[in-house]
Amino acid sequence: MNQRYYSLDVFRGATVALMILVNNPGSWSHIYGPLEHAPWHGCTPTDLVFPFFLFAVGNAMAFVMPRFEQSGPALFWKKVIKRTALIFLIGLLLHWSPFVKWEEDNLVAKSLDNLRIFGVLQRIALCYFFASIIVFYGKTKGAFVISGILLLLYWFITLWLGAPGDPFSLEGYFGTGIDKAVLGEAHMYKGEGVPFDPEGITSTMPAIVQVVFGFMVGQYIQQKGKSYEMLANLMIAAVVLIVAGLCWDLVFPINKKIWTSSYVLYTTGLAMLTISVLIYLIEFKEIKGAWSKFFDVFGKNPLFIFVLSGFLPRLLGLIRFADGEETTTPLSWFWHHICKPISDDLRNGSLLYALLMIVFYWLIVYWMDKKKWYVKV
Repeated sequence: MNQRYYSLDVFRGATVALMILVNNPGSWSHIYGPLEHAPWHGCTPTDLVFPFFLFAVGNAMAFVMPRFEQSGPALFWKKVIKRTALIFLIGLLLHWSPFVKWEEDNLVAKSLDNLRIFGVLQRIALCYFFASIIVFYGKTKGAFVISGILLLLYWFITLWLGAPGDPFSLEGYFGTGIDKAVLGEAHMYKGEGVPFDPEGITSTMPAIVQVVFGFMVGQYIQQKGKSYEMLANLMIAAVVLIVAGLCWDLVFPINKKIWTSSYVLYTTGLAMLTISVLIYLIEFKEIKGAWSKFFDVFGKNPLFIFVLSGFLPRLLGLIRFADGEETTTPLSWFWHHICKPISDDLRNGSLLYALLMIVFYWLIVYWMDKKKWYVKV
């Protein structure tokens, strides 16, 4: 396997492992601070998962785009539309899953009346779609200019259409009104206590740039090859973006939930810095082994493991059985009887649960890797 792909697999795999860690605590009420999203403005390690994954999508795009360019627009549109539609549809089905629910003592079909339309996979699909078009037709220079325009335009629109004096707040963000008008409140996320979708229509605009930047980095690595000049320039650019994001944060706060432009620059810089370190360790110093193999197998089946880690807990939640005088489910029983008792600080048990989930899903993708089974769309 080409070493560049191996570094990408490790980077992407580590991102998937972190995703499983933060999405599967034993108890949502007992989580260490870094494993929670920032309440609103700010950025925790958990807030790096999604932008890192979008960056990896763009990075991988750099290795397939030359084939699209050689084959022409017809194949490009066929492949991109098909992949976009499949990923978006899988996201919708994941939201709908496990397709039935308990009502009193009966299993009934889940209604589509309140199905959330947007989500993580849906955003990945849309960002991939628009970033592919930007890169295919705009080429590198055009994509860079368009990316800058999108980030500045999003800042301007957020200020212009947001609530006067408080345009970056939950209540003042302009995009919520657009989501309500287009999607309807019944089909929006309500985890903030009100209808507000962190993967909504308008905040997808700057997220597209995350994929474009990932493409540019992947393309640059290919063009320069394994040289210390490439690595040094990559690290310098990473620091510049991190500093630029922090400076922009002063007037356009770093915020994942409305995916601000400063957040794009800051997290892209951190992604570049991370992948630079991986390239140095794996390709220059050849420091690899069990640690890189652990993440590598996650990176080879990222879509499959994302869907499985979202679907399986919902499916197991349908299984009910008696636990003393209470009714429980398999994962709830595991939390209460195996992980929770290990420490008086329930955050430790919750963390243990999440780590064991990583091991469980790793065993699945490790077995799939041994069988050379890779799920791709």
